[in-house]
Amino acid sequence: MKTNLITREGYEKLKKELDFLWREERPEVTKKVTWAASLGDRSENADYQYNKKRLREIDRRVRYLRKRLEQVKVVDYSPQQEGKVFFGAWVEIENDAGDVMQFRIVGPDEIYGDAKGYISIDSPMARALLKKEVDDEFVVRTPEGEKEWFINSIRYQ
Repeated sequence: MKTNLITREGYEKLKKELDFLWREERPEVTKKVTWAASLGDRSENADYQYNKKRLREIDRRVRYLRKRLEQVKVVDYSPQQEGKVFFGAWVEIENDAGDVMQFRIVGPDEIYGDAKGYISIDSPMARALLKKEVDDEFVVRTPEGEKEWFINSIRYQ
């Protein structure tokens, strides 16, 4: 099951996408469908078929976003989080081999698209990190076995 937490930025991004789809892209595509339909035979009309399909995709995404935006709970930064890993934290970790990773722990809706360096709060890595502090060691269970990591830094933006 997906966690219903989301960062303020993630929430604004989903809202912006919904706005764009509903106010800009959908009316544009609707015009194209109407225009293409006016040309007559729809069975061989690529414009009509493509835009009709795009309209269904937009409507499906709009329905999903509306429902999802009602379900999610925005988590804002709180000073009590300082020094420990919680939702929304940027974390740098390192293992014995010297491999360094940096990422932000966010909601499952925020890890797609151009979300570079984000991991879901539902991931094994994020679960293992929660409530840890700088210099703490922690173990993550992966399909390849257990991996040990150390926390180098924690920051909130």
